[in-house]
Amino acid sequence: MKRYSRLVLVFIKGLLRARKGRPVALAVLFCLGLLNLCSEWPSDVARPAFVDVLDNVTPNSFGIARQLLFDHYQRRFPRIPAAQPVTIVQIDEKTLAAVGQWPWPRNRLAGLVDAIAAQKPLAIGLDIYMPEPDQTSPDKVADNLPKTAASLAAGLRALPSHEAILARSLREAPTVLGAAAFDHAAVSTSTDMRSAPILVHGTDPLHRVERFDYVLASLPELQTAAHGQAMLNVALEQGVVRRVPLIMGLGEKLVPSLPIEMLRVATGSSAIDVFAEASGVQAVGVADVQVPTQPDGDMWLHFASIRSTQNRYVSANDILQGKVDADRIRNKLVLVGLTGTGLTDMRTTPLGELVPGIEIQAQVIETIFEGHFLRRPAWLKWAETAFIMVFGLLIIWYVPSTHSRLAVFMSAVPKASAILGITLNLLILSSGLVLFRYFGLLVDAASIFIILSAVMGCFFSTALLHDDTRTKPDVAQAKVPEGGNDRADSKPPGADVA
Repeated sequence: MKRYSRLVLVFIKGLLRARKGRPVALAVLFCLGLLNLCSEWPSDVARPAFVDVLDNVTPNSFGIARQLLFDHYQRRFPRIPAAQPVTIVQIDEKTLAAVGQWPWPRNRLAGLVDAIAAQKPLAIGLDIYMPEPDQTSPDKVADNLPKTAASLAAGLRALPSHEAILARSLREAPTVLGAAAFDHAAVSTSTDMRSAPILVHGTDPLHRVERFDYVLASLPELQTAAHGQAMLNVALEQGVVRRVPLIMGLGEKLVPSLPIEMLRVATGSSAIDVFAEASGVQAVGVADVQVPTQPDGDMWLHFASIRSTQNRYVSANDILQGKVDADRIRNKLVLVGLTGTGLTDMRTTPLGELVPGIEIQAQVIETIFEGHFLRRPAWLKWAETAFIMVFGLLIIWYVPSTHSRLAVFMSAVPKASAILGITLNLLILSSGLVLFRYFGLLVDAASIFIILSAVMGCFFSTALLHDDTRTKPDVAQAKVPEGGNDRADSKPPGADVA
């Protein structure tokens, strides 16, 4: 076994020394470059079958490093809100203590919608779905009364149901109901919901966007009354929200997300525009606003710190008591959602902050208003791959050369290879930060750093092996055999005695 290990080691050393390490470095460059390309295959090229095989063998090979780098970009340069088009009416602990525990009777929720609508908002989005009838509604209470209370039951059935009261409030205000998409059937899910028309300009992108077969939506009576229905889903990657889909597929049709549907209602538009090519969705538009997207219809979200958005929150209890300044609501896009302990869905952002799910929806709307979009177009992946290959080949050509200026510099300056490597990688990372800061481009400097460092490492290993081979003969020549004089002209003791 020891002999076999020694032979393998000799083979590896010989392979690294061959042609000054260039073949090994070339193999590393192309193998890692292919893995990087497969980890984020560009949408404008058909995905070969071997890409799926590589994904199964090396899942998310470069994805985690890429995501962590993009998070670092955001933490270094978080979005600074320039406007506040959104107000969040939160059903918080104070509201629950004053009004009652959740879920509320629908007539009580209708009172909140009426109080908000009285202040003339542009649109009201409910981050709430109501798929089942209200059991506190008069007709439901009547059904549970004993037969001896027939007259009381008849009186209760003559009253409007809580759904009817809420439906009237939804109809009279510019309201949008939220829904949640599911890829499997669950209690109260359905296979369709009412939604606004989506006009596709170009190729039908239904096979490109994320598709679902089921949806948890509000009762049909409430859907008919509201001015719009939309999805609340967000994209999660390792538990972090980095992207939000603006459109999704439900069965065989396209449906909008809550932010884009609220903009449609606020602008009075009859439909949502989707601009698509064979490679996927290019943009989603409402009125004169176009939002650039990824091919799957997702939008990269540039987050602002929750500390800078706290002033958008108002308590629902203050709304009900008329204690909120009308300017906080008038001509605003108002989101209504739960923030009380144990009731809200908390999400982690790239900034490392835990925020209510409704805050994600608000930040999408705010980003669209400001027009400060993050982009990672398909051509950027090809540009990164070309840079890796060209620069990697230049390294392979110049670094092992013994007569180039680079080689002279590296032999003359101590630790020159480390200096060059650190300088190169700092330039790459700095360039990524600059492109993010001023152009909103998400450049994958992490993959460039990893691959080019691996290529440089091949020559560093080769240099160590060559130093080792030069050192060993010198050490051997310095050794003197023990137990005797090795001089050729040495004389035995007493040789000079006559």
